[in-house]
Amino acid sequence: MVVNPTAGAGRAARALSQVRAELERLGADFRVIETSSAEHARKEAAAAADTGEPVAALGGDGLVGTLAGVMCGTGVPLAILPGGRGNDLARVLGIPTEPAAAARVAVEGDVRTIDVAEADGATYVSIASCGFDSDANRIANEAKLVRGKLVYLYAGLRTLVAWKPEPFDVSVDGKRHAMRGYGVAVANSKAYGGGMYLVPHAELDDGLLDVMLCTESPKLNFLKGMGKVFKGTHVDDPSLVFLRGTEIEISADRPFTVYADGDPIADLPVKIRVAPRVLGVVVPAS
Repeated sequence: MVVNPTAGAGRAARALSQVRAELERLGADFRVIETSSAEHARKEAAAAADTGEPVAALGGDGLVGTLAGVMCGTGVPLAILPGGRGNDLARVLGIPTEPAAAARVAVEGDVRTIDVAEADGATYVSIASCGFDSDANRIANEAKLVRGKLVYLYAGLRTLVAWKPEPFDVSVDGKRHAMRGYGVAVANSKAYGGGMYLVPHAELDDGLLDVMLCTESPKLNFLKGMGKVFKGTHVDDPSLVFLRGTEIEISADRPFTVYADGDPIADLPVKIRVAPRVLGVVVPAS
């Protein structure tokens, strides 16, 4: 079990004792490694996978995305113990957020094979985005006084006040799309940002990336969409363009950092690819 003790402002560290207790009750054979860095987490997970030892990630989506890079293609399953701020992949997969319940899934669940996305060498499992989201993610990660899911709303509103439409150039499997607006999202999964179903039609195992272009529209319209995104009912907005492909390239007139799974993973220009069905994840038994 690889643990990021700082995930979720200490949520993962607090959940560890409950996970331990449940694993012991179930008679599971396990060991715990607290990570000191993303590189340390990758090294430990890779070493475990090399010996066929299943790995559990106790942390947020960032830890899961990081470990996906070394676990994919190994045939060794990854269990997810939600302990972060968003826990969006767990949400989509139906993994409970309560620590003991998640531990039971890790021991007794089934294995589902999913796709993994890669942006200039950095892997992610949920949604990569840039533009408006670049500024909002930076503000959310820097926030000190606002905690939990409220931090996403706080960051979004602060970003919206100062936002000006920007031009983006997007290529989907070689076909170019020029647009001006709020930004671009490349989805491997449906949700991000603590339950925002940004691309509700995205599937984790279809071998495709779903692209959303958020084109120019009045700020009031964008604000209304922010409220609808938690239910995925924003998708009929005419300012949104949805595309699908396996290789995506994005560039813009000004620098933007690409964020995925809550972490900065690349800078524009970026090339994003999908690796189909390469990661086994433990999900609730059917």
